[in-house]
Order: sequence, then structure tokens, then C-alpha cells
Amino acid sequence: MTDGVRALGVAESAAGDRSATVAGAVVRADRTFEDLVLDSWTVGGTDATDTVVDCWGLLDREDVRYVIVAGIAPAWFNVLDLHAIHEAVERPVLSVSFEASDGLEPALRDAFADDPDGRERRLSVYERQPPRERVTVNDETCFVRAVGCDDETAREVVARFTPEGGRPEPVRVARLCARGGDDFRRRESE
Repeated sequence: MTDGVRALGVAESAAGDRSATVAGAVVRADRTFEDLVLDSWTVGGTDATDTVVDCWGLLDREDVRYVIVAGIAPAWFNVLDLHAIHEAVERPVLSVSFEASDGLEPALRDAFADDPDGRERRLSVYERQPPRERVTVNDETCFVRAVGCDDETAREVVARFTPEGGRPEPVRVARLCARGGDDFRRRESE
């Protein structure tokens, strides 16, 4: 993989009451930050998958080879459908998380106990996602789900886009941008 290979990293800031700021950052494997789009998704909603696809479309960057999203259920269980994203963008899609977990099923059942339709909709999407694979990079551990590439390629992508620490650079930059966008939104509303 060359230094010029690009990935779109998608991450959110800390979720607000109703929406979370989302950033899509295009970063090359050599850590060069090239492009940015800001959007939002609904806290507790079901629009995260569409938001990632919208970020891809707004950037209109055919040179991007991978999409790397932070987590699988951002903004209070707004579950991402990696298969749907892959189908829409026609690129490998990786979900990277940073904490060990036995899975979200018990938490989804508990959080949506009073909303059976919402619970079943989220569980249906969640259960279709590939299992997480433990990946060690720079002596740190992350957990990766991949659609559109095999596990070995996913590990290579994560390693190549993580020159230091344990967070792939596209996701790290996207998170910082989302946080800045969220701070701006807060100041504007005051």
C-alpha cells in the first residue's frame, strides 16, 4: 500500500441531546489530510448509515479506496449497516472500535425495552454485521469489522493508517473535526 492511498474516516463528537456532529475526513496513508465534510446524525435514531453514505457523496472523491468508521453503534445505538454502506460506496468498509465487549445485544434489548419495533430494527441490523476481529497495532488493541475485504486486508489497512498509537489516522482526524464542528454549533446557538 503506497503513501498516497486514501481513506475516508467517519467519526462523531460526543452526542448532544438530539443530534451529534459527524465529520468525514479524507486522509492519505502518509497522514496528509486532504478533505472534510461535516454532517449530523440523530441520537437514538436510525440515520447513521445514510449519513455515512451522504458524507461519501458530498465529498465526491473517487480516489478514496477505504471507508473507516468509528464504532458500530454511535449516538446511542444508531446502528451502522456496514453492508449497506459498502453497497452504496463500492469500497471496503471497516468499523474500528477500541474497547473489548461481549456485544451490544444485551444493551440494545435493555435500552429499547419499551420500544419493541426500534429494538428489533436495531438488532436486525446489528446481527447482520461481521464479527469483530482483534487487531494489535503499535502495541495497542483495536477491534475491526470489515465488509468488502478479507480480515488480512483489514488488518493491513488499519496498520497502514495507524502510524502511531492505536487509532487509525482518518478516524482520529474525523473525530477532532467533529469535535470542532460541535463546539462551533454550541457557540452559534448560545
